[in-house]
Amino acid sequence: MNKRILKQIIFILVLLIIFLWIKKDDLLDFAGYEPRAEVLDFNEQKEELENRPVIISKDEEINIRVFEQAHPAVVNISTLTYSVNSWLQIIPQEGQGSGFIIDKRGYILTNYHVTKNAKKIRVTLASGDKLPAKLVGRDERSDIAVIKVDSEQINVAATLGDSDKIRVGQKAIAIGNPFGLSHTLTTGIISALGRSIENSEGIRIDEIIQTDAAINPGNSGGPLLNSNGEVIGINTAILSRSGGYQGIGFAIPINRAKEIASHIISTGKVLRPWIGVEVVVSLYDLDDLYVYTFGLPVNYGLLLQKIASGSPLDQAGLRVGNERVEIPSAEFNIGGDIIVAIDNERIRNLKEYTMVLNKKKIGQKINIVYYRGNQRKKVEVTVSEADTSAI
Repeated sequence: MNKRILKQIIFILVLLIIFLWIKKDDLLDFAGYEPRAEVLDFNEQKEELENRPVIISKDEEINIRVFEQAHPAVVNISTLTYSVNSWLQIIPQEGQGSGFIIDKRGYILTNYHVTKNAKKIRVTLASGDKLPAKLVGRDERSDIAVIKVDSEQINVAATLGDSDKIRVGQKAIAIGNPFGLSHTLTTGIISALGRSIENSEGIRIDEIIQTDAAINPGNSGGPLLNSNGEVIGINTAILSRSGGYQGIGFAIPINRAKEIASHIISTGKVLRPWIGVEVVVSLYDLDDLYVYTFGLPVNYGLLLQKIASGSPLDQAGLRVGNERVEIPSAEFNIGGDIIVAIDNERIRNLKEYTMVLNKKKIGQKINIVYYRGNQRKKVEVTVSEADTSAI
């Protein structure tokens, strides 16, 4: 055979072999054979990905750091309650919630409604260990409860911040156990401060933090944290038409919770500031027409209806009215004193009175500004202690 032809044949064979090698996967596919795992595109990218740097944003770094710092102190709380069905049979029911360790002695902070009616309480630590817990005390009016576990397995406690310093727009990080899924982190911002909410029992809780960090059933009692990993609130409720998360959640400020928890642990009850106001009419909520008709000196403040005997207000000589009047929506007495300020903070209605008084300490002296007729008066009283039990 001619050498030239032989070379051409060899050259063509080489080209054919190269072509077949390059197109081998397509030919295998055409023939119905499955490709080998190592030649799949996503497996061939492995080496490339290993050499690629992982980019983490500043915001992600905060989330990671806060979670790693805070989550060991967050616990899952399971409760056992009993109900009676229509056949008068006792039915056990299990509830879920969250909490966080506030003291290495084993004290855990959570919500009142998480422990409500609980016959048994069990805590699951971040390590997975399950411990029985006992109720130390709880306060329905603030939706706060303290439970305790054996301190031998507790070696961490959450860092509590200062909720008086938080501002709208700050980062908010929630950790809890929504739907029983342990140690779930969600993020958002502080959406508003000073909100008031009403719980299922009709009790209003004031000075609440609003956040858009996702809070779902099971998150109750868990911590709301700032970018330093400090607890600034206790996640307590959501505003929802469906029962699920819709962008508005609420948390109890940690400063209020610390004060109540301290009282519960040390005295077994909640010490609330009190000056003797029992029944009032909020003039701010009345139509100005009635204020003018009754000849009242101001259109805001608390018109005293009943003062507790022997209370600070009673000892200071404040009076209630005895002239009965009636309007379409209410019936009350006029002629009594009208409280309009406490320590230079204006009091327009009962909500503002409660918020201002809750900031005062037992034994603290405060100035009450009030109207008696058209006369503006001031008196100093000493804040006393309301008789309330924590359990």
